[in-house]
Amino acid sequence: MLTSENERESTVFDLDEKYMIQCLPKRDHIAISKAQGTKIIDSQGKEYLDLFSGISVTNVGHCHPKVVAAIKNQIELYMHISNHYYNNAMATLAKQLVTVAPQSLSKVFFVNSGAEAVDGAVKLAKKYATVNGRKGNTLVSLESSFHGRLSLTLTLTGQKNFKYKFDNYATYPGIVHAPTPYYYRDGGDLPEDEFGKKCAEDLAHLLDNYAPGDIATVIIEPILGEAGIIVPPDSYLPAVQKICKEREITFIADEVQTGIARTGKMFACEHWSIKPDIMTLAKALGGGLPIGAFLASEDVAAAFVEGDHFSTFGGNPVCCAAASAVLDVVKEERLAERAENTGAYLMKRLGEMSEKRELVGEVRGKGLMVGLELVRNRRSKEPATGETSKIKQGLIKDGFLIGVGGPNKNVLRIQPPLVISKAEVDSAVDALDRLLGSYATLEQ
Repeated sequence: MLTSENERESTVFDLDEKYMIQCLPKRDHIAISKAQGTKIIDSQGKEYLDLFSGISVTNVGHCHPKVVAAIKNQIELYMHISNHYYNNAMATLAKQLVTVAPQSLSKVFFVNSGAEAVDGAVKLAKKYATVNGRKGNTLVSLESSFHGRLSLTLTLTGQKNFKYKFDNYATYPGIVHAPTPYYYRDGGDLPEDEFGKKCAEDLAHLLDNYAPGDIATVIIEPILGEAGIIVPPDSYLPAVQKICKEREITFIADEVQTGIARTGKMFACEHWSIKPDIMTLAKALGGGLPIGAFLASEDVAAAFVEGDHFSTFGGNPVCCAAASAVLDVVKEERLAERAENTGAYLMKRLGEMSEKRELVGEVRGKGLMVGLELVRNRRSKEPATGETSKIKQGLIKDGFLIGVGGPNKNVLRIQPPLVISKAEVDSAVDALDRLLGSYATLEQ
């Protein structure tokens, strides 16, 4: 089909508005032309420091040479064969993942996204429950959680704003939500560890008294990303795992956003020595290409038999080659250790800054997964939603791309490529400090 002269002259913004279904969240008026390492360049030639990694995807940096080389090499061999046949790239990646995963996990299934990974993980958990004599008709996730935008995963997601006017599409049967271990907002006068234990006890009370029918699984993000980088008290996840084991309920760790060295460990659940029955991955796994996975223990994985699950593109050889290269880079460049060290430096700088900036209610995170919750009043903790948006736009103007999250959209999310330097961290914090210092002016 020939393209008209007028259409060729249209901007990407014009073409998008004319031909795309306009359902994405409101986007920033930036058209990307190139990305390398920690830097992104737009169509006007402006350079940005990426503090968001495409939503925690480009952990090894944009277009890492080893990842690009692996992709090119695989493309020259074959790009697709479907899962009616075997491919070496998929089998090799499966072995690599099992090698670095928590010891409880020994089997892998590849998909194309985080939502598919969660969907497959839950399907496996339900099948495991039924083959072990249970109905497995109930699933438990957390309030404020995010697990995807498909029907099942959207219902699991514990945020109402994602479900507005979707009616029964977002009411998959048998899903209940437990309280989120959100210490900053809900901890009250309790010590943090006691609050974590209380949240776990509330979950146990829900499982025993309010969840309808047999429970197939409990699914939790070790650190809640879309909810605003909520890090649970250290007492919480170990207690939840114990509760699940006592009740013979599978525990799914949703590591779609936290996995692949983001938090200073290969997987966030390792911070608490958690050994999940099932774990989901996506985002950073492909270094920018679409690939997801769910991993399971030997006995749980055995619940799936021939023909129970399938994906035409899951385990695509090009995406698997990219993911193998990502895992190699993470190991060779010690990116988990780098995330831990650079993250500690970032938290120190942000902590010092927050002491003089009243708009900052809390700085929290692990590794290079950090959130700044902004409030209009530290005592009332009223969300500073408008100010957060204006500060984000100010950072864009100054050449920094950052995320915003939380149910009230008042949390700045800092999740840069793990290769970010301390000098780049300094430049970002200095820019943020200047904007926070002038937030009263921004309100005018």
